[in-house]
Amino acid sequence: MAVDAVRAEFLVEPFVEGLPGPHVSAALEACRANGLEPDVGPFATTIVGSVDAVTTAVHDMSRAALASGATAVQIRFGESPTATRFGDLHDALAQMVAAVEEELGGSLSELSRKDKQAAVRLLDERGAFLLRKAVESVGELMGVSRITIYNYLNALAPPEPGDADPR
Repeated sequence: MAVDAVRAEFLVEPFVEGLPGPHVSAALEACRANGLEPDVGPFATTIVGSVDAVTTAVHDMSRAALASGATAVQIRFGESPTATRFGDLHDALAQMVAAVEEELGGSLSELSRKDKQAAVRLLDERGAFLLRKAVESVGELMGVSRITIYNYLNALAPPEPGDADPR
């Protein structure tokens, strides 16, 4: 079966958020020069297109990044997300929420306050709140404000040294 579109995820190192450096800029421009608009995400940059377009762009992107000072270029290929879902971080939160709902026996919005706090604890332990906009998304699913989610998270944190003993 022929693949109509392919997806490449890449990470150009070193990468410092907010300060991409000339090696990252060169990589992004090489993708654009090949007619592909890179989607810069929190963990990798993604391009999607025909096999020829993506492989050519990856070749040019790698050469441009290394020539501009990159210390490493990591690349992963797969089918386009329209053909199959492959490691999509956009689904990570939904998968974590579904697992917690199954464990606790109900949708987040139907849980008691105590169970909502337990859900926040489980999601936090699994790294859900490291994902962008996760606090807001979980709050919406629970029917509570993001401030409530932050309050639940703060209640999980151990007291700071010097804090008054709550006993």
